Amino acid sequence: MQFSTLRMLAVALVCTLLTACGPNIYLANDFRSYAPKHKTVAILPATVTMQLRPNQARNTTAEQQRDLEAKSGIDFQEKIYAWLLRRSQQRGYTVQFQDVMRTNSLLRESNIPYGELRTHSPQELAKLLGVDAVLTTSVRTSKPMSDGAAVAVGLLVGAWGATNQANITVDIHEADAGKLLWKYDYVASGSVGSSTEGMVGALMRNASKKFPYTPKS
Repeated sequence: MQFSTLRMLAVALVCTLLTACGPNIYLANDFRSYAPKHKTVAILPATVTMQLRPNQARNTTAEQQRDLEAKSGIDFQEKIYAWLLRRSQQRGYTVQFQDVMRTNSLLRESNIPYGELRTHSPQELAKLLGVDAVLTTSVRTSKPMSDGAAVAVGLLVGAWGATNQANITVDIHEADAGKLLWKYDYVASGSVGSSTEGMVGALMRNASKKFPYTPKS
């Protein structure tokens, strides 16, 4: 009986941890004047910042962390691109998305490495990539639950791993003046074992419903 109660409490805890705060959405008042002129949007590698626990930080060099964040940024970019392609078939978005391989190739040819992306304005990057707008993503992750608490939850309900929280912001800037047209802020919590694919799925299931380039926008 006591174990059953503990199990129910653990399930409730996990359900709470796997929820996300309601997103905050901004859409420029004059977006409708831009949308008909936009044909192609480039999806840039995400800017990822990982907050490590003290014991992890001690065993990770700055170079290793930068490399991990860069790989995660590319992973986010590829999965957001794939998600938008699939959803475009269903919703009929009014824009096309530049192949991320071409996007990254053009960035390399212009000698803009991952770590220097944010030193260039969205307007500059859009013109360099030959697109009408750029989609940028910022991801900040943290792992607030202790390892001991995570193991306790895992033993009870099989949800192994500490939790992490991801603060994700997706922006769309137009090319001519670099104006911010759309902003989507999202906070999600889940298992530390959650893959990039899982986080992108949680993000895009919500964001794609409000994505501005729909026939009705």
